[in-house]
Amino acid sequence: MKLRVRIISIILLACALAGTYIYARSDRSIFEDYSFFNRNKTTVRLWYTDDSLTPYLQSKAVAYSESNSKVRIEPVLVSGLEYLEAVNKASVDEDNYPDLYIITNDSLEKAYLAGLAMEIEHPDTFLKDNIFPAAAIDSVTYKGKKIAYPFYFETSSLIYNKTYLENMAVESMQSEIDQAEGEAAQAEADEASDEELAQDTEEAASEDVNPEITQGMIDEAVAQSLPLSISDILQFAQSYNAPEQVEAVFEWDVTDIFYNYFFVGNYMNVGGQAGDDVSQIDIYNPDTISCMKIYQQLNQFFAIDPESINYDNVVQDFVDGKVVFTIATTDIIKKINDAKAQGECDFDFAVADMPGLTDEFGSRTMSVTNCLVVNGLSENASQANDFARYLCTDNSGDIYKLSNKLAAHYGVQYDDMNLATFVSVYADSVPMPKTIETSNLWMELEIAFTKIWNGEDANSTLKQVSESIMTQVTGTPYSEETLPDPDDEAITAGLTEDDD
Repeated sequence: MKLRVRIISIILLACALAGTYIYARSDRSIFEDYSFFNRNKTTVRLWYTDDSLTPYLQSKAVAYSESNSKVRIEPVLVSGLEYLEAVNKASVDEDNYPDLYIITNDSLEKAYLAGLAMEIEHPDTFLKDNIFPAAAIDSVTYKGKKIAYPFYFETSSLIYNKTYLENMAVESMQSEIDQAEGEAAQAEADEASDEELAQDTEEAASEDVNPEITQGMIDEAVAQSLPLSISDILQFAQSYNAPEQVEAVFEWDVTDIFYNYFFVGNYMNVGGQAGDDVSQIDIYNPDTISCMKIYQQLNQFFAIDPESINYDNVVQDFVDGKVVFTIATTDIIKKINDAKAQGECDFDFAVADMPGLTDEFGSRTMSVTNCLVVNGLSENASQANDFARYLCTDNSGDIYKLSNKLAAHYGVQYDDMNLATFVSVYADSVPMPKTIETSNLWMELEIAFTKIWNGEDANSTLKQVSESIMTQVTGTPYSEETLPDPDDEAITAGLTEDDD
């Protein structure tokens, strides 16, 4: 046999053996394994820091790559320490830089000014208000440009023990039924012409079956009893016949700004609607002072010790049935459901809209939106934009099923109405501002809230916060003119007055 023929035979035999080996290892031949031929796929790297996203991102990366023969998505979990600095360093010095990465919306200005964020493709046709809540669109807007995609969010709202409210509704309805039947029986007895007739009437009344209290009646009664304001919760506490295990009608983490901000959120302006304009800052005004005084006076009714309270303790108290109402973030839903699955929680619960403060003062909660940012230094910007849009139009609900996150767009099919309520609350929330000059406002507010809760003067404390922030913004020492103090008695009356 000629040498050339022998060489060709050896090559063909090697290929056949290789095909057999691959088939044995993967149950399909090299001709069925399309990835074998797709060596020229563009790789789009997505950096993220939250490991709970891993199952979801990996699932969607596979699904997208299978439907797109030209792009391969590579999710990369990285450390959250000095995250933007790491993105910048990798983009400048390394080959394996992120084309797409996830950050919270308050970091977008820093990312954009560093050249690590760019305006998204087709912003006006994609970010429509019938697809994304106002808070989501505002969260990614900077100087009139949309520089990221709203991915998922976190916010807080009112959570209540539904079992307690249902039991209270049944007791109230049963009491009304018993009273009405007793009055009817007594009236018939009074009309009886002789003692025998009166006795027959009473016996007949006792044999009548009480009108059935349906679940629909209970649900309606519970809906009507939900507090529209903090003053409603105070009135509830005054009349509520609490079960033995209840230790507090209302409890929340008074040390964390995320659960306190709703007290001033309706009247404090930090950066305007999009949180990107330092010329629009209004922290110290008559309304915010009044709201902080309302907050302070609640310490008389809900004795919460800021030295011993924290969010995890609050959630555990709620799970244990020790609390009727609380303020919590979306994570509480999984924590309660896990406790119920393990037999550690016997109560039903529900999410309600964030209540106002009084009839006069409203509220507005804070939100943080985690965004998909296309790296301004990426060579694969178009492909990165396309995958970001793919994630932001996923209505399957997998983002919650796999990662316990709530998508920042409408239309997602959740199995729990409580999640839909959180989406509604998020839509009207105040996004965390992006301005670098105000980045430490939240720490200063957190300290101020604790001081005011413990009895320090609300007016002067809030004034100091405003002066500190405005000094950072202007670059020179800033002094606020002291505003008149609101009437404490009027505030107390607004908290405790009976709407009925």
